[in-house]
Amino acid sequence: MFAGLFKKTDPAVHELYSRIIEKARDPAFYGALGVPDTIDGRFDMIVLHAMLVLRRLRGQGAAAESRGQELFDLMFKDMDQSLREIGVGDMSVGKHIKRMAQAFYGRAEQAEAGLDAKLNDPASTALAQALSANVYRKAPPADAALAAMQDYLIRADRHVSAQSPAEITAGRLDFAVPVK
Repeated sequence: MFAGLFKKTDPAVHELYSRIIEKARDPAFYGALGVPDTIDGRFDMIVLHAMLVLRRLRGQGAAAESRGQELFDLMFKDMDQSLREIGVGDMSVGKHIKRMAQAFYGRAEQAEAGLDAKLNDPASTALAQALSANVYRKAPPADAALAAMQDYLIRADRHVSAQSPAEITAGRLDFAVPVK
């Protein structure tokens, strides 16, 4: 029962998570694309990039799915630690993490559905609606910023989808798609 608590995370998972965090911190998101440079805005960028990786690993076999779960677990372990570092008390960290996990699933699901809709029908507004509701919720973006964010996600999805699941699970993820 307690084996999972003491299990060391594979260094490849740490590298994979580091790549997601590095891309989520790209200043272009918080400048030209108008993502709020807040805790929520940064969380949203992590959600979008983790969603792209988990989307690529889904259905690629037991090893890829297991690596996706390890990535998810490490992400929330890191968020737990971050909450504690900013002074959230031990008694309420669990509640915060539960809300963050629910937010992750909801936002990732909406973004992925919107992305699929946009890929199947370029006239679809589902991705714009998902981004407006989740990323830009308190500060509606300029039309150009919203269009650029959609363009970026489509290009990033294609780029991540073109990478081998074996390379990704080994921690060699490439997010070299420029944010315009």
